[in-house]
Amino acid sequence: METWIIIAIVIAFLVWRMKPTKGVQSISVAQLKNMLDDKDKVFVDVRTPAEYKRGNIQQFKNIPLGSSFDKLPQDKEIVVICQSGMRSSQACKQLKKQGFERVTNVRGGMNAY
Repeated sequence: METWIIIAIVIAFLVWRMKPTKGVQSISVAQLKNMLDDKDKVFVDVRTPAEYKRGNIQQFKNIPLGSSFDKLPQDKEIVVICQSGMRSSQACKQLKKQGFERVTNVRGGMNAY
């Protein structure tokens, strides 16, 4: 019985962590490919510098998760990517808390690209 309670708590925690943040749009890599030339968007890669050096998308600026997002423009849409979509989701939550209105997460990250 105790094992089932622990399993239920773990599952509930994982579901809670993966639920989308209110106000954050989520797009596929196919949708991303169609918007890479849009100058009204700022593209941010939140992976580590080592991950970024191994392979990146030219339009994305590397700002590792945990860094300050203060220099990003508030008036443009911020599109965020990482390796799998988990860190970018966390970054999107941080951006929303900092008052950014238009924030987009790339589902699946570089793994899907």
